[in-house]
Amino acid sequence: CVFQQWLNMGLSRNETEIWTEEDMDTNHTTDSFGPEVVIVPVIFGCIFFVGIIGNTLVMVVIGKIKSRRSRSTTNIFILNLSIADLSFLLFCVPFQATIYSLPEWIFGAFLCKFVHYFVMVSMLVSIFTLVAMSVDRYIAVVLSKKSPCIRSRRNALIGVCVIWMLSFIFAVPAAQHQILTDHPSAPNSTFCWEIWTERVAKHTYKVTILVTGYLLPLVLITCCYAKVLYHLHKKMKNMSKKSERSKRKTAQTVLLVVAAFLICWMPHHIIAMWVEFGQFPLNDASFAFRIISHCLAYGNSCVNPILYAFLSENFRKACKQVFTGLLFKEDVAIFIPVPMVNCLTYRRSS
Repeated sequence: CVFQQWLNMGLSRNETEIWTEEDMDTNHTTDSFGPEVVIVPVIFGCIFFVGIIGNTLVMVVIGKIKSRRSRSTTNIFILNLSIADLSFLLFCVPFQATIYSLPEWIFGAFLCKFVHYFVMVSMLVSIFTLVAMSVDRYIAVVLSKKSPCIRSRRNALIGVCVIWMLSFIFAVPAAQHQILTDHPSAPNSTFCWEIWTERVAKHTYKVTILVTGYLLPLVLITCCYAKVLYHLHKKMKNMSKKSERSKRKTAQTVLLVVAAFLICWMPHHIIAMWVEFGQFPLNDASFAFRIISHCLAYGNSCVNPILYAFLSENFRKACKQVFTGLLFKEDVAIFIPVPMVNCLTYRRSS
């Protein structure tokens, strides 16, 4: 297996200290390959195509809506999420698959930096957009009186610009420290590795990404949706059975949203912190864990369209109209709730 190859190289602890999390799953320095050379790219390929189809469909449907609701804050954030997830899949999955299947990095110095930079950018944009969507739902439901002033198209577009700007800034160190290099065990090969000269700076950056790209978003998403559920629970106590079913459906969607974010990104960050502050074992089990963490992280970009779009009945109707060509003939008012909150029911209860 790949990690056994690293062990057989006989590297000392000092030599391996400069190898980061990415190095451990990077290109092999020997010519013997295991089944992962075929299996991993196939798994990544399945995730890639499912995610591409799902996110592209979301973008097409929202792009073809002719009503004013197509420019709602919710749809703006969903569109931005699909763009970020699509970028993440396009720039991350194919190159990561070659890392497992090819003996070296063959794409040159520019792509070495750009790919890893844009992977970090799109990952952060996707996560920050999930936070923005949860805040948007909080304002729409809990602060409904102020909602028309705050939840404007202009503010949503400003929010999207801020999200991309912050992501571009946070990702700069990822490009700075990603370089083409070789190794004594493979002098004729080149590898795209993340190398830092100062360990303190590296630790600081990794912890910053953990906090801003996982822990803080997780807290914000959980708090916002918890407030939404609590508010709906109070408002809908005396409502009809239909409203009660709507409330339960909303609660289920909220739990799915939080659970998906928690589960999909937790292994990735566990490994990142394990590598930085512990001694990550180089064996078959850890190699499998690393692959699973990749699949879950990529899978989040496939799950997002399902959670934030396809669970909406209106969105499913729009998809049918796209395929039948009816969308070009009639105006369709689509509002994709995140999570699905029956806005009409809520207004009657307030």
